[in-house]
Amino acid sequence: MKNGVIYVGEGAEYAALACQSAASLREIDPVLPVHLFTDQAHVDFPFDAVHPIPVGCARAKIAAMAASPFERTLFMDCDTLVVGPVRDGFDILDRFDLAIAHDVRRSSELIEAGDGPSTFCQHNSGVMFYNKSAPMLRFLGDWSAAYDTAGVARDQVTLKGLLWASDLRFWVLPPEWNLRRVTMLDAWEPLDAIPRIIHSHQLLRHLRDGGVQVSDLKDILRLEREALKLEWSALKQRLPSTNLADPVASFRHARDVRQE
Repeated sequence: MKNGVIYVGEGAEYAALACQSAASLREIDPVLPVHLFTDQAHVDFPFDAVHPIPVGCARAKIAAMAASPFERTLFMDCDTLVVGPVRDGFDILDRFDLAIAHDVRRSSELIEAGDGPSTFCQHNSGVMFYNKSAPMLRFLGDWSAAYDTAGVARDQVTLKGLLWASDLRFWVLPPEWNLRRVTMLDAWEPLDAIPRIIHSHQLLRHLRDGGVQVSDLKDILRLEREALKLEWSALKQRLPSTNLADPVASFRHARDVRQE
């Protein structure tokens, strides 16, 4: 099979989220093959096939990526919703072995971690197009080994260092392919982009704080707007004597607070 999508759902909750995301993909593209790697015994709809998670790697995602049955694969985290066509994304693999978007919190210590300069920021590993080519399989093997020995839960730290040191041909996807900051929809003009994949931790909120499960983009956007206001409100409370009217200076002040 040439093109297809894979998810990795460890545990019943994440397998259910994978089903939700795959159902959103089916609404956009009913034909594109979709497979699930999981540790659950019974998961069928809406997948064409369900596989056990391969053994031999501490990070199930990396092991499953190497085991993809497709020549060209779109891997997606379970906390995603497909809102636009994705089939044309595979075309980038005619030239590159990997396509992946930047992470969004590029001024946080968490995202800056890993080998390479700050301008070579971490990439978000929740949405990836990749070829099952020899260079890519070698890279996945290196990533698996680096993750297993690093002792760092976040796989993007080792991914950053490997991409920096590697000669792998990769492309940086524009944000509409992995829309982590959903409030960007409020800022874009009509011809700026076509949103493709929403990737929001709001889809995990019921697992993290016991809240109501979110599955609708309107609810995600509402919650993201509320969270954005709270972030800036918290910053202003920590810097009551600082004038944050300058929008650029506000980001510098946020970094200063982080470094306290």
